[in-house]
Amino acid sequence: MSDNAADQLYLGRQPILDRDQKLFAYELLFRDGSRNFAEVGCGVQATATVIANAFTELGVEAALGNCRGFINVDEAFLFSDMLELLPRHAVVLEILETVPPTPAVIERCIALKAAGFTLALDDVIQLEPEYAELLALVEIVKVDIQPLSRVQLMQLVMKLKPMGKVLLAEKVDSREQMEQCLKLGFTLFQGYYFAKPTIISGKKLDHSQLSLMKLMGLLLGDADTSELEAALKTEPGLTINLLRMTNSVGSGGSEKINSLGHAITVLGRRQLQRWLQLLVFAAGPQTSGCNPLLLLAATRGRLMEILAGELQPGDVGFADQAFMAGIMSLMPALVNLPIADVVAPLGLTPSLRDALCDGSGRLGSLLRVAQGSEDGDLPTLSAALAELPELSPKALNKGQTQALQWANCIGQEQPS
Repeated sequence: MSDNAADQLYLGRQPILDRDQKLFAYELLFRDGSRNFAEVGCGVQATATVIANAFTELGVEAALGNCRGFINVDEAFLFSDMLELLPRHAVVLEILETVPPTPAVIERCIALKAAGFTLALDDVIQLEPEYAELLALVEIVKVDIQPLSRVQLMQLVMKLKPMGKVLLAEKVDSREQMEQCLKLGFTLFQGYYFAKPTIISGKKLDHSQLSLMKLMGLLLGDADTSELEAALKTEPGLTINLLRMTNSVGSGGSEKINSLGHAITVLGRRQLQRWLQLLVFAAGPQTSGCNPLLLLAATRGRLMEILAGELQPGDVGFADQAFMAGIMSLMPALVNLPIADVVAPLGLTPSLRDALCDGSGRLGSLLRVAQGSEDGDLPTLSAALAELPELSPKALNKGQTQALQWANCIGQEQPS
């Protein structure tokens, strides 16, 4: 195994939400990128090394903020000494369903629990008697709801509830499934149900969202400040928020901003663009806390902006377009409209429009990199990275971490 083996592992992540649909944790997915090799012997060591590095060199612990990181643990990794380098308070060890409940495994889990680790059991669909000891040791049980009928799911929950376990529903794909699991007493949820049109009542873009998106198009098109002012004037609420924000962050209190033109100048166009893009998502379907779709969009946009800087250093325009592509790619989920309808009124550049609608060009490849890493979809991720040979897996992992840190800050700044 070469010294840069750690560079060949990809970091993906999937959000885990609580009952209020607030972000609770991320499942961190570490994928071996060297699929052409059968390196079983040192694969565990490589995975372990990369995970340890992710928490030190990449600063994943800082990126998680108040959230925890769920980490998949197979049988070989369970017995690796590297496991003990992980920060106990920041991770949940998710024991895969492939781990046999042998006496040695039970003994190791007892030791890890005594050392302060939180354990979870993955992909539970039935209670097999041989797993009773292992089940007793874990705090969190992840239930794969996809293969289970409503009755089977109810029966499984009735057996698990008296054990006092935290129940996590995996692969929740629709509002109906989410509500069923809520009623049954699940407290954690995983799956992109919140980022799919089915969970959000089919609402069209309202007037203020259309205004925001038109403003974004003007900014990307480098419109005159007077044009921006004219567009903002039809949105008094937005204008007041803009002035308030600029007064609080822009001028340090030394001068008060009282005109839109002045606010745009002080805030700067790139900052204004970021603010508008995120406002669209902040006004999303959540009634309390930070919209998880906002966090996903913010992270995706920021990741693509960082990676664009790796691909074309110093090209601010390309980085801006990458951020916009990342944010805009999730608009269909937010407003339940096809992407072509979303971008139609915006006057986007051909390269940005083609990336969003057809997945073409370097921006399209970047978008697939971001989506593949979010889903832990290695074939998509590897194919997209092959289209961008200048982009190393290590740069991707570092970008992921920086993007998470940035998005977590946004999440904390949202009013509750």
